[in-house]
Amino acid sequence: MADSPAPEQPSASPLLDRDFDTGTLVTLRREVERCAQSNGLADLDLYRFVVAVNEITTNAVRHGGGRGRLELWLSTDRLHCRITDEGAGIPAEYHRPRRPEIHAVGGRGLWLARNGIPAFAIETGASGTEITLSSAATAG
Repeated sequence: MADSPAPEQPSASPLLDRDFDTGTLVTLRREVERCAQSNGLADLDLYRFVVAVNEITTNAVRHGGGRGRLELWLSTDRLHCRITDEGAGIPAEYHRPRRPEIHAVGGRGLWLARNGIPAFAIETGASGTEITLSSAATAG
């Protein structure tokens, strides 16, 4: 399933390029926040970006094989974050565009990320998932 085309691969070195697992999620969130802030995100945009990245990395750990990889880069006026895992893919019932029911057990993380970020691309299948989030940014 793909929502929109993923942005081009960065031509320069990534701002962050990290493998992560359950033991490194908190540190990773702090690194993403510092990096996003120093590269033009602020206030509500910064908050939404960090929450979205945190939700997707947490999902990669919980549902995508226990670990993943994060790449963060800046293009002309956008900050991009690609998160990949090697899990079995995201089940179709979580591909819903609407907010999960109040008593639903899961599905909020993906929904929060998708609805909090201006650009969201997803590729998922039996060999893993790749999600790319993008948000407008100004030079840091």
